[in-house]
Amino acid sequence: MLDLHRSGAVLMIQGTASDVGKSVIVTALCRIFLQDGYSVAPFKSQNMALNSYVTVDGREIGHAQGIQAEASGLLATTDMNPILIKPTGEMHSQIVVHGKPHSHLSAVKYREDFLPYAKPLVMEALGHLRDSYDIVVMEGAGSPAEINLKHRDIVNMNLAEWADAPVVLVGDIDRGGVFAFLVGTLELLEPSERKRVKGFIINKFRGDISLLKPGLDWLEQRTGIPVLGVLPFVPDLDIEAEDSVVLDSYSSAVHKDKDIDIAVIRYPRISNFTDFDIVAAEPDVSLRYVTKSSDLGNPDVIILPGTKDTIGDLAFVREQGIDTAIQKQLKQNSHTSLVGICGGYQMLGEELLDPEAVESAGPRFAQGLSYLPLVTTFHSGKTTRRVEGLTIEDISLPLYPSDGEIPVSGYEIHAGDTEITTGSSNCSRYNNGQLMHLFKIREEDNKNEYRHEGVVTLDGRVFGTYIHGLFHNDAWRRAWLNGMRTNKGLAPLNGTFTSETRKEAAFNRLAEHVRNHLDMDQIYRIISI
Repeated sequence: MLDLHRSGAVLMIQGTASDVGKSVIVTALCRIFLQDGYSVAPFKSQNMALNSYVTVDGREIGHAQGIQAEASGLLATTDMNPILIKPTGEMHSQIVVHGKPHSHLSAVKYREDFLPYAKPLVMEALGHLRDSYDIVVMEGAGSPAEINLKHRDIVNMNLAEWADAPVVLVGDIDRGGVFAFLVGTLELLEPSERKRVKGFIINKFRGDISLLKPGLDWLEQRTGIPVLGVLPFVPDLDIEAEDSVVLDSYSSAVHKDKDIDIAVIRYPRISNFTDFDIVAAEPDVSLRYVTKSSDLGNPDVIILPGTKDTIGDLAFVREQGIDTAIQKQLKQNSHTSLVGICGGYQMLGEELLDPEAVESAGPRFAQGLSYLPLVTTFHSGKTTRRVEGLTIEDISLPLYPSDGEIPVSGYEIHAGDTEITTGSSNCSRYNNGQLMHLFKIREEDNKNEYRHEGVVTLDGRVFGTYIHGLFHNDAWRRAWLNGMRTNKGLAPLNGTFTSETRKEAAFNRLAEHVRNHLDMDQIYRIISI
């Protein structure tokens, strides 16, 4: 074990490009180090992501660092990701510092006005982790060879130098040109930076490793740096991803052998799409992502997910004709239900007001889809909190769980307040706007008191909620799916798995895979253990 009287060891995982597998490899190493008896924590100084994670103290970090903390057996903290960038448009982003909104800046303003002062913030967070854990596994972003960005870098080689961290460089062979990526990246580094690179990992390999061996030998001879491992491609890791680019691998086609068809609308600024991974894992569910009206088909459920730009993505829904396709589907098929989560919940209402330009460069107003009598007003404050509570016990509606009070938990991340507009004359598509609440959520300051959250129409066909992670509640998820099964004349299913056991199995399976193909003895030597 380490001498705990000195700061913890550090190892930095950098990549030749985005989406080469850095986050997954960090997750695997965190679990391996934990299995080997070390206390370990993940760290990413600056993360750009719309898929975020709420810590137990109600702060927001990158989703990948939250998952990596879970793989490390820890509760996530903002020290693990002190700066989070959430794009709100083509050229602007919300800057989140230690889990709280800091400012809205253009890319130029972020680099000129914010980054010069970021080093102390980043190093303080990393120092806290190194003082508390045996090993800190640091993750870079994009590529360390972005020449135009290097002089104000706080997430790749500058950070490695500040922390005196050895670097392992990851390349993705599946996209092609991995040797050019690795050698080219080294060539663009300064001599002092190249010295920090202690090993290569080649990720996502398919095929016979013997055919790759001549290339590996050449790479080691050419660079003098060892290849620490070649990780075979694994199609179903069951590890929640951070970047919505992974959704490109989802087909919009229906799996005919599944009983329940669920279509999630994929708009440009979709966020927290990992809400639905657990649903896709159910044996009776075909879950797909839809970007155009012609692909909607005849689903049992249509989900409007979270978004970082509710009004902008609502415009996308209309531009693509998806709003009309949804309306037609609900009218023609009585078995179809419509669900809105967070930003999708806001879209289901009648009006969306952004007078303070919270999610855009200027004030905006939009008419909602008018399925629920709601008005949402965006404001500069942001709600980020963990929640827990129960379903409303007297709900007994078609297409909605009616198994009494079911415990639920999750988290909220939203910038708007949503109010029910009683007596609405505009919202008449279902039940003349009549609603029931979905959940009673325990108040943070008094666990014996509850507030109502979420609404559902009286026929159970349309509901909305701010709760992310709702589908990870095993009893609620299965009751919800069984409501649809009953409506279709199918027998209910018992619970098939729990989200917690599935997640732990995925961490352990990933760790075993990486351990089997990575030279861990060499990794320990690199970090001087």
